[in-house]
Amino acid sequence: MSGQCLGFDTSNYTTSAAVFGGETAENRGRLLTVPQGALGLRQSDALFQHVKRLHQMVEELRAAGALGELSAVGASTRPREVEGSYMPCFLVGEGEGRALAAALGVPFYPCSHQQGHVAAAAWSAGREDLLDRPHLAWHLSGGTTELLRVEPEGHTVRAEIVGGTSDIAAGQLIDRAGVLLGLPFPAGKALDELYGRAEAPMEYPVKLNGLTFSLSGMENQVKGLLAAGKAPADIARFTIDTIRGVLLRATREARRRYPGLPLLCSGGVASNRQIRAAMERECGAVFALPQYATDNALGVAILAHRALERGVKG
Repeated sequence: MSGQCLGFDTSNYTTSAAVFGGETAENRGRLLTVPQGALGLRQSDALFQHVKRLHQMVEELRAAGALGELSAVGASTRPREVEGSYMPCFLVGEGEGRALAAALGVPFYPCSHQQGHVAAAAWSAGREDLLDRPHLAWHLSGGTTELLRVEPEGHTVRAEIVGGTSDIAAGQLIDRAGVLLGLPFPAGKALDELYGRAEAPMEYPVKLNGLTFSLSGMENQVKGLLAAGKAPADIARFTIDTIRGVLLRATREARRRYPGLPLLCSGGVASNRQIRAAMERECGAVFALPQYATDNALGVAILAHRALERGVKG
C-alpha cells in the first residue's frame, strides 16, 4: 500500500511544496517577490528566491502536522514534457527533491510543471479519472496559453499542443495591462476585482486561425485606451472580455474537431471568475479549485503517489 508523498514545484513565480496521501492533500506556496512596476524576474533572481524559500514551505507543512513519514518525493523538473523544455528555476526543486529522496532512501519521481498542473486540476475538481482517459485541457497561466490534447501515459499524462497563442500568453497580457494601470504584479486578481466596476462591455475581435490566435496586438489596444482616458475598470473588462471571447471560440472549434472529449482548465488565468463562468456555462469545462489553479506542488505530489501505487521505479 502506498504512503505519503512530498512534491516540490519551483516555477517562475511561485515556490511550493505539497503532501498527498491518496485522499488528503496540503499545499504551501508563496509568490516570488517582483519589484514594483516590473513585468517579471530574471531566472537567476527567481532561482535565488526559491533557494531561500523552499525549506520554509516544508517547515510550514511540518508545523501544520501535514508532514508524516514519506514514501516518495517528487519535483517538477521542466516546464513541459517535451525535448528542449528547460528553465533554471526548476533546478531548485529537483535538486532538493533528489537529495531528500536519497537521504530517506525513498524513490524520486520527476515530472513536468505542466503535468503537475493537469494532475492538480483533475484531482481538485473531483475528476482524477481524467488522468486515465483522453481529454482536452487549457493551460492558462502567466507564461502559457496552450490548448492540449491529453492522453494517459503510465502513472502520468502526455500532452500534445493543438492550439493556443502564437505569441504572448493570456496571463502576460493581463499582467502587462495591470502594470500599465499601476497594479501590483501579478495582476490577475486586481483586474478581476476591477471588472465589476466597468460601465460598458468592450471586446477586441482577436483573429482565430484554426485553434491558434495572437494576443500581441492587444497590448497596444490597452495603451490606446489608457491614452484616451478610459477608466481602469473599463480597460480591465476590455482585457478580460477579449481573452474570454477568443478562448470560447477556440474551445468551440476544438470540441468540433475532438468530439466527446471532456475539457479541463488549469493555470492562474483559469481562476478568473468571468472566464471560468463562461467556460463552465458554454463549454461544460471542468476547473481546478481556485487554490489549485495557480502554480502549486499538489499535482507533483499526486503524480508521485500514482507512480508509487503502480510500482514505478524511481
